[in-house]
Amino acid sequence: DDFFMDYKPDSPRGENWPGYDLDLFTYPQHYYGDLEYVLIPHGIIVDRIERLAKDIMKDIGYCDIMVLCVLKGGYKFCADLVEHLKNISRNSDRFVSMKVDFIRLKSYKNDQSMGEMQIIGGEDLSMLAGKNVLIVEDVVGTGRTMKALLTSIKKYKPNMIKVASLLVKRTPRSDGFRPDCKCFLVWVFFLGGGIFCFVLCLRVIDFPFSGNLKWKVL
Repeated sequence: DDFFMDYKPDSPRGENWPGYDLDLFTYPQHYYGDLEYVLIPHGIIVDRIERLAKDIMKDIGYCDIMVLCVLKGGYKFCADLVEHLKNISRNSDRFVSMKVDFIRLKSYKNDQSMGEMQIIGGEDLSMLAGKNVLIVEDVVGTGRTMKALLTSIKKYKPNMIKVASLLVKRTPRSDGFRPDCKCFLVWVFFLGGGIFCFVLCLRVIDFPFSGNLKWKVL
């Protein structure tokens, strides 16, 4: 299993670690008073994504990649990851062709599960036949939605399917699914950041870090 960082209230900084002090960072003034601390600084996120790209390229074997980005939360993570993959390709002996397509998975309305998953957008998924597919998602929670997506994609007989996720939620509701490539393991509390949020209206926030909000979404 590839390395990924475990972020929780009492690890890795010690018992009841409060996170990084907000005074160490800059962030939008209109969010003053809403944030309690910084959990994962921007620099760590950037470096981890760069390393993840190297791991993915090695794992796939410098083969052409069809990237399937899950919107909306996965967009920024996907853009950064693809840029690092392209840099690796440019500096290697073999050019790796990459095409990016976008889909939305509708299994939640606000924070409530609707049960059956729907795939919205994207080109005809039959184009995935015989391709090396990299699914890019911002956060994997219980894993049920991603498993449903994988089941749908496998029907089109791709050559390979890998899942990359920036965050994996440590939750008792997990069905045990883990992405092939992941950056950070985070415990279940509400996060706000430029990479992901649980509620659609907060996905526009563009923080340079992942920070913990004082208030929670039920």
